[in-house]
Amino acid sequence: MICGGFTRQIGGMSLGKYFGTDGFRGRANETLTAVHAFRIGRFLGGYFGRQGKKRARIVVGKDTRLSSYMFEYALTAGATASGADVYLLHVTTTPSVSFVTRTEGFDCGVMISASHNPYFDNGIKLIDCHGEKMGDEVISLVEEMIDGKDVPFATEENIGRTVDYVAGRNRYLAFLLSLPRVSFRGLRIGLDCANGSAFAISKAVFDALGAQVFLTGAEPNGTNINLECGSTCISRLRKLVIDQSLDMGFAFDGDADRCIAVDERGKVIDGDGILYICANYLSVRGELDSQGVVLTEMSNLGLDKALDRKGIKCVRTEVGDRFVYAEMVKTGYLLGGEPSGHVIFRKHEMTGDGLVTALKLTEAALESKCPLSCLAEGYRPLPRELINIRVAHKQEILLDKNVQKAVERAEELCEGRVVLRASGTEPIVRILAEGKRNCRESAAIVEIVVKETEVRLCAES
Repeated sequence: MICGGFTRQIGGMSLGKYFGTDGFRGRANETLTAVHAFRIGRFLGGYFGRQGKKRARIVVGKDTRLSSYMFEYALTAGATASGADVYLLHVTTTPSVSFVTRTEGFDCGVMISASHNPYFDNGIKLIDCHGEKMGDEVISLVEEMIDGKDVPFATEENIGRTVDYVAGRNRYLAFLLSLPRVSFRGLRIGLDCANGSAFAISKAVFDALGAQVFLTGAEPNGTNINLECGSTCISRLRKLVIDQSLDMGFAFDGDADRCIAVDERGKVIDGDGILYICANYLSVRGELDSQGVVLTEMSNLGLDKALDRKGIKCVRTEVGDRFVYAEMVKTGYLLGGEPSGHVIFRKHEMTGDGLVTALKLTEAALESKCPLSCLAEGYRPLPRELINIRVAHKQEILLDKNVQKAVERAEELCEGRVVLRASGTEPIVRILAEGKRNCRESAAIVEIVVKETEVRLCAES
């Protein structure tokens, strides 16, 4: 089954020349340069100034990677040159930018981050006034600006200014502290901050709620973000939880919109496991409106079965938290997410927030008077194998007939499904084999053909 894909149109939301499913992302000063950031800032300042017929107000955050400072200053220069006032949150999380944009009346927000990617990549995520990812109509206008269309420079008293907006981040912290219904006093909790945005916020939140906090991945130096730590490399957190006999642990990604949990035994609870725990917790308390959860095509089929046994419906959508949120709005469901750890609690937010997820899981354990291992017992994932392959021809590989035949053979072998999809944020094709047996062998069959196809396409180009 080839799904998701990297077509020019996904779920009614187009992918542009520069912007993908999660903003404009690329290798810093190669595919994404300081000039790009400047021109994006120029557009935002001019466009939102004209729309409101007043000086535009833009809030900007960044993660800890080395190039984030360069992009922050370049984008700010462009926006102020177009007449906007730019409010700087400095190092913060993507969800905090969404929260501040929505609650403080900003015209738009910008987060400079490449999420879980290595430090040499970076990205620019645009957020609308509602705290949601910017719509395609505006994105297409941004791309026109990047490709040469210009707007007038502001002059005299119309030139914009920058504002150090630490107050916005403090309001986000207050929001997080307001969520749990119980004190965390007496809990021993491990946090892996991925040497990214969470290092500036997460410990302060759990400290204030009374937990004893044990940190790892909290010494960012500009080049170690996501390096052998965080939600994509869970071994460090597992060791911390086991060695220190902690009650639980949480690992975030570079911009802290993802969370992967570790129970008191050191067992990993991914996004699907988190959704199972939280769906049950909310359902028992009558807080799961419509008794449903939004999943993606990459969610384990075992999760559907586990939720069905609890009387909880689920609907699937394409991969990407923007698609999850769009489906949640459509169905009215209040909970949705991805295996990667993007989990959305629509009552509180418009995007995945790793810190909100960690707080809700901790609350669920305390209120249920059960450790996380106990809460996750009812979910039995089907065996699966996931392989990521770096390629230069994502779309062509998905459409190749030999690759499609390999997928069909692999599905017969594993007696289940094989999902082949292109990442919307990296030059990667992902192969997921899930079924009753032979998942590794099934994934390997497709992997071989994908690599052969990539070699052939490189030779032809």
